[in-house]
Amino acid sequence: MSALTAIGLLAGGCSALHTSSKSVPQSPWSDFAAAKTAFDQIVPGRTTLQELRALGFDPYVNPNVRILNYLDLQNRFLPQPAIRLEDLPGPVREALAAQEHTRAYEMDLTVLRTKRHGNLVLDMLAFNRKTHETGWNFKALILIKHDQIVYKLWSGQPLVERHDQKKRPLGPFQELDGAAGISVMR
Repeated sequence: MSALTAIGLLAGGCSALHTSSKSVPQSPWSDFAAAKTAFDQIVPGRTTLQELRALGFDPYVNPNVRILNYLDLQNRFLPQPAIRLEDLPGPVREALAAQEHTRAYEMDLTVLRTKRHGNLVLDMLAFNRKTHETGWNFKALILIKHDQIVYKLWSGQPLVERHDQKKRPLGPFQELDGAAGISVMR
């Protein structure tokens, strides 16, 4: 009877047996709104480096924050000759002109959860794999000149939701046709 129960669970597509993954980096913010709220508290010309770190944008505590030097910033803001220094906002031009006295904090925070669903047997044998991915992403660039925030810019995706389905009529044998061709050529 236990073998029959196991077959029933597998054939029924028991969701508890499907694989799932989570990519949740260490962060002071639990969601997009919290990260954006912290970012909105930064006021160029007023916020200091110490206040910035207290808001969670500290590369020595938050592993999602990178430190960029002025050369990194030149490559970021002037990636090609068609973009001229005069085209950039004033605070960015001033920060680039200050060279060694300028740095930036760049944050890229992505939180993703992936869950496979559908028929477990078809999924395990690679005939039909269905995946649902959810999460969010927040990016920020903060220019710092002489320990004073002079410019900030953000982008992101408050809601990530993707559905993916891979159908392979030959299941696990679908990948073998390439391997067989390679071994025949040798």
